[in-house]
Amino acid sequence: MSKDFWNQRYSNKDYSYGTTPNHFFKEQIDSMTAGKILLPADGEGRNSVYAAKCGWDVVAFDFSEEGRRKALNLASENNVEIDFHLTSVEEFEYDEEQFDAVAIIFNHYPLEVRESYFNKFLSLLKYGGTLFLEVFSKEQIGRTSGGPKDINNLYSEEELLFHFGELKDLNIKKLNIDLSEGQYHSGNASVIRLFGTK
Repeated sequence: MSKDFWNQRYSNKDYSYGTTPNHFFKEQIDSMTAGKILLPADGEGRNSVYAAKCGWDVVAFDFSEEGRRKALNLASENNVEIDFHLTSVEEFEYDEEQFDAVAIIFNHYPLEVRESYFNKFLSLLKYGGTLFLEVFSKEQIGRTSGGPKDINNLYSEEELLFHFGELKDLNIKKLNIDLSEGQYHSGNASVIRLFGTK
């Protein structure tokens, strides 16, 4: 999806995916010791703000000006600070091995860039750090509960194993869940959840 698409979606007063964190993200954050976390493509900031409220040092980015604006507003309303960059994956620059955790929540990348993006995220993770994600599976195609309409931008367990197979204690599960995350993530959905340690 283009920057214009996301700016238009995020231009509404309401938060497109709500202001409360993704359930799986919250579950992981609540079970971890706070440190420094990276949230790529964090949209309107609901997950960043929750992590900051839990004591995490949050670095996030998105290429949508409207998303960043709303993320910073949400942080201000919750009396927390987040370091939210306006940039793309390609242009995001940070020293390697700086993060205790990387959280990839509903980031759906085209096949031709997926490997380079995921390798970049892994390089930013400290040894001993945790990477976790929740994304729509290929079985989400045709459902109205959210996600890309192009099956090539959805994921399989095998694809994620290929990209993240080097992680220790790797856990990958495909699940059917009921989403209730604002206007655009609502209803029964097929997702894949993954976590592992570098």
